[in-house]
Amino acid sequence: MLIGVGSPAFAVECATMEHVGAGYTVCKVDTTQEAIRLFLRDPETGKPLGSFDNVERLVRARGETLSFAMNAGMYHQDRSPVGHYLEKGQEVRGVITTEGPGNFGLLPNGVFCIAKDGAQVYETKRYVDESPACTYATQSGPMLVIDGALHPRFLKDSDSRYIRNGVGTSADGKTVYFVISEEPVNFHAFGTLFRDVLKVPQALYFDGNISRLYVPGLNRHDMGFPMGPIVGVTRPTE
Repeated sequence: MLIGVGSPAFAVECATMEHVGAGYTVCKVDTTQEAIRLFLRDPETGKPLGSFDNVERLVRARGETLSFAMNAGMYHQDRSPVGHYLEKGQEVRGVITTEGPGNFGLLPNGVFCIAKDGAQVYETKRYVDESPACTYATQSGPMLVIDGALHPRFLKDSDSRYIRNGVGTSADGKTVYFVISEEPVNFHAFGTLFRDVLKVPQALYFDGNISRLYVPGLNRHDMGFPMGPIVGVTRPTE
């Protein structure tokens, strides 16, 4: 049940909801109206941006407003992406098709692809086979929902609980849901929110240790350790 909505003055529609006894914040983006981008390094210095504040300063200098941001995938200690990363059509890291560290290795994992005509989550092997024309892409894992089905290795009674965040996409690529839990949850509960409530055919896990959210419309700006890839929604400043 929706119990709060972000201000219509902002580009992203966000709301809080409850699912299986836990609270979540869900942000819905219409890709036909809003620009979704990935951010990793400062284009001038080459250093990792690492924080919502740095991304906000970067887009403000370009005459834009950052209306939403979230961490967007696993990264190494130097904040470089663990998996595939593409920014403005330039590949920073190639696709990893073998098992990686931690949850990345809970195969299948996937890729969040932002293209000119929308955004999609792809299971990694499908992404490699189809080679979609992505402008931005970030690989993470595990997949949460695959073709409408929950990841086969999720256990309903698992005691592995973290604050978790992820992304799900509609079949036509026009709607993207970014979700963060407000309390520790397991993979099964998190995945069923995408499958049963948001009803998206594909969903991907971003992280569970440093999950954070930036939504000015909700007066929310999570702080914490420096991040690697960050996904954001920008629009020209009025």
